[in-house]
Amino acid sequence: MSSERIIYLPLGGAGEIGMNAYVYGYGPEDNERLILVDLGVTFPDMDGTPGVDLIFPDMTWLIERRDRLDAIFITHAHEDHVGAVHQFWERLGAPVYARAFTANIARRKMDEKGLPETTVKTVSAWPETVEAGPFSVGFLPISHSIPESSALVIDTPAGRLVHTGDFKLDETPVVGEAFDPALWAEVATPGIKALVCDSTNVFSQHAGRSEVTVGPEIETLVAGASGLVCATTFASNVARVKTLAEAGQRAGRSIVLLGRAMRRMIEAAIETGVLTDFPKVVSPEDAGSIPRENLMLLVTGSQGERRAASAQLARGKYNGLELKEGDLFLFSSKTIPGNEKGVIRIMNQLSEKGVDVVDDSSGLYHVSGHANRPDLERMQDIVQPQMVIPMHGEHRHLREHVKLTQRKGRAAALAINGTMLDLTGDRPEVAGFVETGRVYLDGAIQIGALDGIIRDRIRMALNGHVIVTVILDEDDEPLGNPWCEVMGLPEIGRSQAPLVDVLEEDLAQYLGRAGDRTLTDDDKLDEDMRRIARNSTMNEIGKKPEVTVIVSRLC
Repeated sequence: MSSERIIYLPLGGAGEIGMNAYVYGYGPEDNERLILVDLGVTFPDMDGTPGVDLIFPDMTWLIERRDRLDAIFITHAHEDHVGAVHQFWERLGAPVYARAFTANIARRKMDEKGLPETTVKTVSAWPETVEAGPFSVGFLPISHSIPESSALVIDTPAGRLVHTGDFKLDETPVVGEAFDPALWAEVATPGIKALVCDSTNVFSQHAGRSEVTVGPEIETLVAGASGLVCATTFASNVARVKTLAEAGQRAGRSIVLLGRAMRRMIEAAIETGVLTDFPKVVSPEDAGSIPRENLMLLVTGSQGERRAASAQLARGKYNGLELKEGDLFLFSSKTIPGNEKGVIRIMNQLSEKGVDVVDDSSGLYHVSGHANRPDLERMQDIVQPQMVIPMHGEHRHLREHVKLTQRKGRAAALAINGTMLDLTGDRPEVAGFVETGRVYLDGAIQIGALDGIIRDRIRMALNGHVIVTVILDEDDEPLGNPWCEVMGLPEIGRSQAPLVDVLEEDLAQYLGRAGDRTLTDDDKLDEDMRRIARNSTMNEIGKKPEVTVIVSRLC
């Protein structure tokens, strides 16, 4: 039997931002006991994943080893860390551990899926620990843009690991626990073998700002507004939502929460004791009778989501409320790369209404929830790890984080999704690679990214679709001419004749020339008629559509 080892294996979140899922193992090679840290989602876009609802990491490797999985630990309640737990729990089967606020959100997701809420266990902050096989795991408080974020202290027989989760070094976070460098130094006293660390803001050269710094700026902005004020931020950023609400309250405005996620997060924060003094809110129905200059709406949709409250307000009304000329709309958030089009669309729609739009281009109304480069260096100085494994970042972030670590004289490894590292020795060593990928939630069904369904959807979106139907009688002779239906294509082509007429004529000529061998071969008919329909459409309108051929035979 081979000697026991510690392994680290990212299945999502390393080489990308989102869809976090990290496996740790300890034991004999290929027979390690396993734990999973986080199980999140990422979000689709109309260009690459049209119609998809959510995107998950491919958990096949872990599902096949579920008998070795002792527990799932969730660092915090952001969707890219907790959003897929209820989607995979039945196939993984291990108990889920989280702190109270995160557990509340996870249980709500379990309930939506009809799964037992008892599968999610609430754990207190460090020094409480959970025993899971050979691991002892504790939740070490760390500041972030959502309440009760925690790093994980993972003790193994071969040494202590720290998985930071998402974090910033904020000692005045408004809501939740402040970063406590003395506590972190105490945890590091026995020695930290590996620090597995957030890399998101490694290129940001200035130390991160505290959440408390945005309050006065927001208060000044809201106090100076003459019409209705509407503000959007990440619903999970409870501290920011509270700051916005308090600014509105001090300006003599009634606060309205719009959007399911916004209400759910505030409810969860109150239920778990994270929020104890949130300003009183009024319902959208009651808001209709309040003068506009005395209203402040806090809405979902800071990333341009089409169905969120901000997008619906930009298009028209939402819950009976409407934005008008002279109102103010504040984006108290950073636009995640890839979401720019959606956000700009909303900004322009609001501008067309005469609404004044304020974003964070000035840096006054938002601070990041992730550690900047000086903060990453400070974290290493406090923890003094033997090695650093960058995670939670695109490839360029991970690579830069490795360089930063090596400049500080420590070992580091760039491990993207599917890269298994052996952390047992003095330096991280690549122990192998596993196949990883993405799984799409398409309606109510999970499909593989390589199944071809989304590829076909994109092709239809780009090139349109033609359905060709032909009927053959008992003697394998065409019963009339074939007919066509077109979708997503112009009706008239270059010949100035209806496209359907041109296609049907070309296909009829083909059938008239076809011999007995062809007319009795459905596969041959399908192949030839698809080719003819595509070529004829190309000649007429310059596109080769997707084509479906239906051959019906009378018995």
